[in-house]
Amino acid sequence: MEQTFRYLLTGLIAVVALTQFIQVITRYVFEIPIMGLEESIVIPTLWLYMLGAVNASREDTQIRANVLEIFIKTERGHKILALIGEVISFVISLWLTYWAWDYFKYALRVWKESPTLYIPTFFHECSLFIGLVLVTGFIALHIVRLVRQLKSPSYSVHKA
Repeated sequence: MEQTFRYLLTGLIAVVALTQFIQVITRYVFEIPIMGLEESIVIPTLWLYMLGAVNASREDTQIRANVLEIFIKTERGHKILALIGEVISFVISLWLTYWAWDYFKYALRVWKESPTLYIPTFFHECSLFIGLVLVTGFIALHIVRLVRQLKSPSYSVHKA
């Protein structure tokens, strides 16, 4: 799975960067803007954003401001604090996923198209729902892992 994310995210970054480079060269060097290029770059950009969030959730490398860790001295206390944070994240992620599901159904029903190239916007609008489902799933896996660590007898004895 790590290789898949690595190649997919690298490919999306390359597409976005190359498209922006082409846009800059054609617009400012040749003074011939390519119509619709901005429209077409929205698709890989939104997928890059959402899959980057999924990857950060999968790796458990999101940016955090854990100020309370300064005051908690034990490893067990850190794990409990992390569990509380993950549970709060899970609840918020579930709520956002529910909202994204409604938006997904709306996008599927309306089937809008982009104004210049007539690309169905569903292909990038669905990234929000798919990304949030995956993020919510990975948060659930982190919660299970933390609960198992806290329940393990060897962890309780040696890490407390």
